[in-house]
Amino acid sequence: MSGADSPEILKAYNAVRDDKNETNWLLISYKADKGDALELTAIGTGGLEELKEKLDDGQAQYAYVRVEYANDTESTRVKFALIIWIGESTKVMRKAKVSIQSSEVKRVLHHHSIQVDAHTKGDLDEKDIVVRLRKAGGADYNGGRG
Repeated sequence: MSGADSPEILKAYNAVRDDKNETNWLLISYKADKGDALELTAIGTGGLEELKEKLDDGQAQYAYVRVEYANDTESTRVKFALIIWIGESTKVMRKAKVSIQSSEVKRVLHHHSIQVDAHTKGDLDEKDIVVRLRKAGGADYNGGRG
């Protein structure tokens, strides 16, 4: 597999992580004609909802998203999630390779609080992801209310 550490992917990763940049997600897909080679296929500023529109039900893809949520009325937190998407119509051989190939993606997109394995867009409910991020963050300033 190649391409996870391409300059385009690294630039997009740094943009998502940059507090001063509006980019808050990126999407990596397998090149159609290159087997296991990866490429940056989309970036955006519309958060998880916009990202979900770009996911392909017939592909395995990797996404990295910045999630901001309020701890209380005084502060917000920023956390990052790595999404490993295996659409329901993905070919069997591609599905089988993802568990091994995802390790290279994780080495490049290494700073994330949680990993979300998703097969349907329903698996990417922002409220559920925020609950998981709060738990991963340790302190719960929301009194256990998610």
